[in-house]
Amino acid sequence: MNTQTVLSAAALALALGAAAVPAVAVEVDASLVQPRELIVDKSLPAQQVQQQIHAARLYDTFWSTGDASQARAALAPDFTDRTLPAGRPQGVAGPLAASKVFHAAVPDVHADVEQMIVAGDRVVTHLHFTGHFTGTFNGVQGKGQTVDFIATDIYRIQDGRITDNWHLEDNLTFLQQLGVVAK
Repeated sequence: MNTQTVLSAAALALALGAAAVPAVAVEVDASLVQPRELIVDKSLPAQQVQQQIHAARLYDTFWSTGDASQARAALAPDFTDRTLPAGRPQGVAGPLAASKVFHAAVPDVHADVEQMIVAGDRVVTHLHFTGHFTGTFNGVQGKGQTVDFIATDIYRIQDGRITDNWHLEDNLTFLQQLGVVAK
C-alpha cells in the first residue's frame, strides 16, 4: 500500500512532536517510517528538505522491510559506505547483503526513527531496532531472544538520494542478545 498524504509543516510538526520544521508543505508517505522527533534547519529550501526527508525515511524503512527496491530508490548509484564493515561489499550491494543477513537472523525486525535531524546536505537518524532472534546468524539458531539495540546514521544526500553514509550500530549489544558474544 502506498498511501500519500500532504500535510502542512505545522501539522507534520504536531504529528511528529518536531522541535523545528520549516513553514513549507511536506509530503508524507504513510507507508514509510515516521520519525518521532524531526529537527530541520529552517534556512534550507523546502524542496531540499522534502527530498532529504523522503530519502532518509525510505532507506530507514528498508531496514524493517528488507525491500531491496526501497534501498535502490533511496541510495545513489555511486553510494559509498564511509564506515564499511569488514567483508561487506561497497556500494548499494553492501546494505542489500547486510539486510539479508539481518532479516535471516531477525525476521520480525523493526526499525523506528527516534530522531531525524536535517541540516545542510546531511540527515542524521537515530534508529531503534527491535525484534526476535528466531532465524540463524553465523551458524547459531535463535531461540526467540529479544533484540533491542540502537544505531546512528549520517547520510549525505544529493539530488534526493543518499550518496554517502557514516553509521555506528551497537553491535556489542546485538551480539550479546543473540548469545554469540558473552555479556
